[in-house]
This record gives sequence, structure tokens and C-alpha cells, in this order.
Amino acid sequence: MNDMTTGSPIKKIIRFSIPLIIGNLFQLFYNMVDTFIVGRSIGLNALAGVGLAGSLGFLILGFAQGFTTGTSIPLAQAFGAKDFKRVKRSVAINITLALAVTVVLTILSILYLKDILNLMRTPDAIITYAYDYMIIIFSGMIVTVLYNMVSNILRAIGDSRTPVVALVITTIANILFDILFIVYFKLGVAGAAYATILSQLIAVLICYYVIHKDIYFLQVSRRDFQLNGKEVIHHCLLGFPMAFQTSIIAIGAISVSTALNTLGPEAVGGYAAASKIDQLVIQVLMSFGIAMSTYSAQNYGAGQYSRINLGVKQGILLSFGVSFVFAVLLIFTGGYFTSLFGDQSAGLTLHQYGQEFFLLTAPFYWLLALLFILRSTLQGLNESFIPTVAGIAELIMRVIAAFVLTPIIGFSGTVLSNPMAWLGSLVILIPAFYRKHHELKLLKDL
Repeated sequence: MNDMTTGSPIKKIIRFSIPLIIGNLFQLFYNMVDTFIVGRSIGLNALAGVGLAGSLGFLILGFAQGFTTGTSIPLAQAFGAKDFKRVKRSVAINITLALAVTVVLTILSILYLKDILNLMRTPDAIITYAYDYMIIIFSGMIVTVLYNMVSNILRAIGDSRTPVVALVITTIANILFDILFIVYFKLGVAGAAYATILSQLIAVLICYYVIHKDIYFLQVSRRDFQLNGKEVIHHCLLGFPMAFQTSIIAIGAISVSTALNTLGPEAVGGYAAASKIDQLVIQVLMSFGIAMSTYSAQNYGAGQYSRINLGVKQGILLSFGVSFVFAVLLIFTGGYFTSLFGDQSAGLTLHQYGQEFFLLTAPFYWLLALLFILRSTLQGLNESFIPTVAGIAELIMRVIAAFVLTPIIGFSGTVLSNPMAWLGSLVILIPAFYRKHHELKLLKDL
């Protein structure tokens, strides 16, 4: 556990972020392994199919992930206030709501998967790969949701270490399952999906074991499931806006995929490979944002208002420095790393797409860094409406870039949808945070 209401803010943020970064990198790594083995063993069309499936999966699974992130915020606030009875009730509410959301999402996603792929104008060469992969991922959605739920619950009390340990073990298992199912059993992209579900199940069991063994105030009984209506509503008011916000962002990603589909399988594959490298940066910067969400929620619950503002300033400086390092590195080497996802015949094509991708994206990573810090801090302070509006602005900008610029300048137009979306979101977040900053100053003086 990590009580973030005392001590140096920057030290607490870094201490919390490092396990998150390690965990997110391991998660990204095992996603890369899927892509790498699929691209090398099955081919460029399979790589494009799995890459396309990623944006579609983000729409459905991202909704659940955003929901469980939002419902963990009241738990972090209760922990900050040292109200452990309320913590237990929050765990029970998290479990109940997560299971209900999973049932609905699983049914809808399986029923309409093929229709959505056709609506996205998915090329015939890759639609079968995308369908075969996603139907398994959606069928096993309960595992993914439970993993996100237990991870967010642990992070809410400042434990970012246990999810990392689970992810390290999961990554090793995923690699072994990938090799077994794809290389030896010849299951194709379905093998990559089975590997993902089974490895995430291992992570769920590890997190559950730690909670059951060591953290008494997260262990719930039947009495804790006698839900209080006001508390359920409070969780929903934070969970659903964050879920919709994530889905809004995901719709933007689907818009990008739809625009890419008009450029052919090579462009889809090139973007998918470059995006795997780009996710490395996103996961690191997102880790700082998650840390700020927990930090602000705990301190808000404890009434440490001036401490929140200090932590935000230090978090922004930290995130800006990291984004600058990534920008310099990928501007010069992004094409090379992208080329590694294909065989010798596809390597040159992937290199060209990757180089173009990072020349247009990397110089703007500082925008993404600021976005994560401000949005996550507002969410930790019970502000759910503004981040949702910011997500809508992000969607609008991404759609404009995807469908207006892509027909004019091709692949470059699609890539520019990323920095344009970040800028659109910040137009909403910056003034909103400025107002919240002054509210916290007034609360401190009361």
C-alpha cells in the first residue's frame, strides 16, 4: 500500500508510477509478442487484421476498463479518509457493477461483431483474421474485466506493485502460449487470442490471492453486498462517464481504422506496427496520469487540497521531460523499430510507414503528457463531466483528420489525427483545470 497523503508529492508520484510503468510495458510487450509472432508466422494480412481488431477491441473493452477505473475512485477516496468499512462496501459495488456491465457488453459485442467490421469497410483480405481474433477476445471478456477491476482496486489503495508482478508472470505465460498455439498448434490468429485470455486469467488469480492473503479491508462478505443506493449511484456517476469517455476515444480510433482501410492492407499493417511502438510512449505517460488520479483522489478524501496542486505541477514537469526523451529517440529510430514487425519482404514497407508516423507524431508527445495529467487529476477530484466533454472534442478532431485529411494527403492525414485529437482535448481540459485549481485554493482557506 502507498499512502499518498503525506511525504514529498513527486517522490510519491514516482514511487507509484514506476511499478505502473513496468507493468504497462510488460502488458505492451506481450501485446507486441502477439503482433510480432502473427506478422512473422502468418503474414502481413494477419498482422493488419489483428491491428484492426485492436481498435475495435478498444471500443468494447475500453468501455469496461474506463468503467472499472471510474468506480475505483470512490474506493481511493474512502481509503484516503481511512474509512475501511466504506472501502469494503466500495469493493462489493465494484464487483457487482463490473459483472453486470460484462454480461451486457459480451452479448452485444458477439452479436454485432461482423456487422461492425463490415461497417468499417474492412478489406476482404483481412476481415476473416479480424473476426477470428475478436470473437474469442469478446467471448472471454469476463477475464479482461476482472483483471482491470482487481488491478484498479489495488491501485486505489496505492498498491501498484502487485499488478506488476502479475503482469510479469502473465507476459511470460503469454509468450509461451503464443508459441504453443500459433507456431506448434497452427491455430493462427485465434491462437493469439487464446493466449491473451489465458494469460490474463493468471493475472486475475494472482491479484485475488494477494487480496485474500494480505489485505483484510479488501476482503468482502455477504453483508458488504447489501448495497447502499446512494453509494451505487456515486460509483455509477464516476464509472459511466469514464466508460463513455474511453469509448468516445475508441470511436475515434475506429474512425482512423476506417480511413486506413481505404488505403489498403499495407497502410493498415504499417500503422498497426508503428502504433505498437507508439503505445510504449502512451503507456508510460498514461502511468503518470493514473498515478495522479490516485494521488488526487486520496488527498481529496483526506482534505489535503494544497498538496494536490503541488503534485500536479511536479507531475507535469516529470511527464514533459519523459515525453521529450521519447520524441527525440523515435524521430530518428521509429522507422527501424517498425520494420521489425514484418518479414524481410515487408520490412522496407513497414520502415517507410513507421518513419512517416513518428515524424508527424513524436514532436507532439508533450501535448499527450499534459492531457493525461490534467484529465486524470480531474477524474480523481470527482470531475467526470469535463473529461467526457474533452473526449468528445478529441473524437471530433480525430474524425476530421481521418476523413478530411486522409483523402487529401493519404497516410499522413491519418497519422495527424493523433496530435490534432490531443490538442482538441486540451482546449477543454486546460480552462477546466484552471477553475478547479482555484476552487482547491478556496477550500484550503476555509
